[in-house]
Amino acid sequence: MAKRPARVATAGKITALFEGAEWSPLEERDDDRDQSYRRKVRPQSDNQRALMRAIETHSLTLALGPAGTGKTYLAVTAAVEALESGKVGRIVLTRPAVEAGESLGYLPGDMHEKLSPYLRPLYDALNERIGGKRVRQLMSEGAIEIAPIAYMRGRTLNNAFVVIDEAQNCTYGQLKMLLTRLGWHSTMVLTGDPDQSDLLDGLSGLAEIARRLEPVEEIAVVRLDEGDIVRHPLVGAMLTVL
Repeated sequence: MAKRPARVATAGKITALFEGAEWSPLEERDDDRDQSYRRKVRPQSDNQRALMRAIETHSLTLALGPAGTGKTYLAVTAAVEALESGKVGRIVLTRPAVEAGESLGYLPGDMHEKLSPYLRPLYDALNERIGGKRVRQLMSEGAIEIAPIAYMRGRTLNNAFVVIDEAQNCTYGQLKMLLTRLGWHSTMVLTGDPDQSDLLDGLSGLAEIARRLEPVEEIAVVRLDEGDIVRHPLVGAMLTVL
């Protein structure tokens, strides 16, 4: 009986997460003050080192590989370093709002609140890299922008570091639109796993885009594999048989 209130309280928190419009990936948390973050990030494999070199030397880099290979994290790390060193004036992070095999239906709240769950992985990478308070500050100043794919059409992204995440969930047309947003004095990194798309078969344009762009000398296509996975060792073992 003593454990029942705890379960009820936990259920209340879960209900609030989905029903409460106040929730945001940037909300102030009690542990924000003590939250640690990494100031320096070192690639853990040869392919990861090749990815970082490619980002440094190319205006457009495609990072392809399975889950857990650090594609998004390394791209966000490079973006933060470029911003803090003054190489770019802002960071633009974008990813498609595609559900992973299930429909959540209509989400409550305004547009920002509806999209927050889809964009949460980008907030997580930023929070781990520079801390939640710093992320909120930079977003309020306009130095960091996180937006879904649908908001990118018609824009020209100058003096920016652009990260397109989960690109396997974009169609060929969407990726063509995104890649042509690249402006002057900007760097763009596109990340994704061609083998793990949540779109219907044949709709993902990532593999075809990579095939067509790989021969272009000024564009880097870096392919990571199971040996580059930095999550739990079982992730790499599972991906070899699934």
